[in-house]
Amino acid sequence: MPDLPDEDASGDNRNPVGSAISETDPATPETDAERRRRRARFLRDLAEARALRDRVQPRRVKAARLRHAMRMRTFRW
Repeated sequence: MPDLPDEDASGDNRNPVGSAISETDPATPETDAERRRRRARFLRDLAEARALRDRVQPRRVKAARLRHAMRMRTFRW
């Protein structure tokens, strides 16, 4: 997407909240592009964290998948 920022050269993007606060003044309202940018960064980090958890705890993922399937079978109408 054209309004998403490129990854910075330093590679230090672990604190998106702190960097967003330092860049903007709290008195000025954020634009839609800034909000979408922050949301996109948050969703990328969330997906990365879920993928990491799934990789390091495969048994937990399998159990969750089986529980979900059981719920889907139980509550058919």
